[in-house]
Amino acid sequence: MSMITAVSGAAWVPRGRASQHPARYEFDEEEYGRISKLAKLELDDANEDLEDARQALSKTKVSSTGDSQAGHTAEENEEQNGAHDALSDDDDLREYDLENYDADEVDGIPEGDPDEEEGSNSIFGNIGGLAYYRDSKEDPYLKLPEQGDASDDEEREELQILPTDNMVLAARIEDEVAHLEVYIYEDDADANLYVHHDVMLPAIPLCVEWLDIRPNNGSDQGNFAAVGTMDPDIELWDLDVVDCMFPTAILGQNSRPATDAPLEPATKKKKRKVKKANASHHVDSVLSLAANRTHRHLLASASADKTTKLWDLNTCTAAHSYTHHTDKVCALAWHPTQASVLLSGSYDRTIVAADMRAPDTTVPRWGVESDVEQVRWDPHDENNFYVSTENGVLHCFDARQLPSSPEKSKAMWRLQAHEKSLSSFSVNPTVPGFIATASVDRTVKLWNITENGPSLVVNRDLGVGKVFSANFAPDDAVAFRLAVAGSKGAVQVWDTSTNRAVREAFAGRMRLQAGAEDVVERVIGIEVDDEEEEEEEEAEENGGEGGWESMEEE
Repeated sequence: MSMITAVSGAAWVPRGRASQHPARYEFDEEEYGRISKLAKLELDDANEDLEDARQALSKTKVSSTGDSQAGHTAEENEEQNGAHDALSDDDDLREYDLENYDADEVDGIPEGDPDEEEGSNSIFGNIGGLAYYRDSKEDPYLKLPEQGDASDDEEREELQILPTDNMVLAARIEDEVAHLEVYIYEDDADANLYVHHDVMLPAIPLCVEWLDIRPNNGSDQGNFAAVGTMDPDIELWDLDVVDCMFPTAILGQNSRPATDAPLEPATKKKKRKVKKANASHHVDSVLSLAANRTHRHLLASASADKTTKLWDLNTCTAAHSYTHHTDKVCALAWHPTQASVLLSGSYDRTIVAADMRAPDTTVPRWGVESDVEQVRWDPHDENNFYVSTENGVLHCFDARQLPSSPEKSKAMWRLQAHEKSLSSFSVNPTVPGFIATASVDRTVKLWNITENGPSLVVNRDLGVGKVFSANFAPDDAVAFRLAVAGSKGAVQVWDTSTNRAVREAFAGRMRLQAGAEDVVERVIGIEVDDEEEEEEEEAEENGGEGGWESMEEE
């Protein structure tokens, strides 16, 4: 059986946003009660599914007259024989009086036992005089070796995150087990990338977005990850808590803070049957997420149910639902300066720039030649946006030039960046005209965008397999660092400033020394096991040509 390993998305957390000393997850009585409620909700769901299956099975039974009578006779005989055997077994066991085995015991001594009257002569005679302490430290006769705070200090140091560290979030699936990995990237002379901690996810992750706000408390700064999966729900995880078992909040069918009690079973069951798109929650996979950096309490989500939802993180409910597309909505991006404008792309091969404050107005729409993969605004020119497509093309549009119809859309320029699907691209937020594109053809390409159009700077295979995610770091100090993830389950951070061609192309836009001979190109990552690599390649040879999208349900 081959192992499925992949990283579907990688997102950066800016420096200084993570807690310097993350907390350990504490399992107290309150948390136990919360988990019990969530577990009961899952159990109720399972019982409802079982009851539905039983009812469906009973409706499909068709019995013929002859076979039915013969079957009933055989069953009656079998039941009679079984009852006779049961009575025989009862007679054999009755002499042991198993029903009253524990009923007449007092302090471990059967009633009527002579040892009961002897009291102190019994091995349990003095049990009533024993003293118990809630804490071992309160027992004056128990002396535990003093360990001091050495172990706590050591653990605290291991979990420490420095202000110069960056978090990298990777949504990973390995052998049908999904989890969110939290990496720490240390950018110094000896650059390092390692997994700080991870959290288990309920389904295959498709997208991840960093949030700087605490759900249900809009006034607090936070460090959270929103994760979209093959399920319709969106989970919000606290990145400053290690070994966390459940999300802080859930956006979806049962939208609520995770600490709240679940909905009543009857109400929940009625909602679970609904599969039609609606305004309150998604009913299919969540394909893209976008956090609004100006209005921090707003999170946009795109789904395979053909809708876009706008979530209010203060209440964890959907504020609005939009139906701008006729097929799966797979890409979102907020405008860098006009905070209410959201760009969305769909499998219907159109891109929409909509003002979310006016859901009923006609929206401008652009068209492309194949399914949309990703959309991005240009952070250095608020009028331009980019679109990547399934056939490997990167488009640049001017938002001021509105076509009369999607078919008549005209791009400022069109680049055949890859021969296969252009699964991800990133526009450098610090360096103007610096774009990275990534594809399922396993390559990452860096482009220099000038007035004359795009030109290729460098092309690399970073060894992550089919590339599903490529993102530049958000901080100026690490502006040239590119996080790349793909089908082999590996995450790599490429310091593009160590590449000679990059230094020559962008030396005039950043503090770089063009053509420095003593700089060694640097790619930081965790090694992939050779066995996993061979299994991944074997899976591709057996027909796995669809990339990450092939794992989605049709």
